Amino acid sequence: MYKKILVPLDGSKRAETILAHVEELAQRFESEVILLEIVKAEVVYTSINTGVLDIDLQQKIMDEKTKGAKSYLSGLEGELREKGISARSLVEIGSVVQTIIKIADRESTDLIALASHGRTGLSHVFYGSVAAGVLHRVDRPLLLVRAE
Repeated sequence: MYKKILVPLDGSKRAETILAHVEELAQRFESEVILLEIVKAEVVYTSINTGVLDIDLQQKIMDEKTKGAKSYLSGLEGELREKGISARSLVEIGSVVQTIIKIADRESTDLIALASHGRTGLSHVFYGSVAAGVLHRVDRPLLLVRAE
């Protein structure tokens, strides 16, 4: 039923609460799990007063974030493989919701599984919601687990 499951993560323990559910599904359906972390682009100025971009520093920050994301996902990928689950990881740069949907399409995933941080009220308005954004734009099954 679910041959490929996309699991967007952000490095937090809250986001990882989805993994127990994904493991069960992946073992039941012999699914491949695709772990995804999205690195947001940084804009770095040499001086706020001049408005001049510091391209070298910006690239260094992005490289460090990408390296950290790859290392983080590699550890989770290894844990899944130890449990007999086929897994691989991707690190992408971009807008979170749009990138999740783009990768789901590109990889032809059958399910997107993610934990909702459960924000409500003003924090939902100010921070937005990845879960709500994906829910309203996705064209495939979505497994949402509310992280406490």
